[in-house]
Amino acid sequence: MSGQPSILIVEDEYLLQGVLEMALAQAGFTSDILASGEEAITVFIARGKNHKALVTDVYLGGKLNGWDLARRMREKDPNLPVVYITSGADAALWKSQGVPNSVLLEKPFQPERLVAALMTLRAAGDSSITA
Repeated sequence: MSGQPSILIVEDEYLLQGVLEMALAQAGFTSDILASGEEAITVFIARGKNHKALVTDVYLGGKLNGWDLARRMREKDPNLPVVYITSGADAALWKSQGVPNSVLLEKPFQPERLVAALMTLRAAGDSSITA
């Protein structure tokens, strides 16, 4: 775990959490998986862990949705790459609510698409998320 880039995953569907974690592990990433935006803020901001990217569901239980979470995390790290995942057709919302340097994946998607999205964001400017 020591030299591997860490990705913060915020997803409230338990089964999908495992799929995402496995796909990232196979690509050489470690991950912290949380179920709510509030937990993610605590881990990312309060504990100061150095995550290289955020993968978040758009619709989360709790007060923070994925759009809000990404904006809050960008206040601390303006260059943090973000991958939004959703089961709704949110392409229009992504254009108005999503942060720059982000990708939207609609569920269901092949886990390899998540890894490809992270690599796309890396190529767009953050070479530190290379696995």
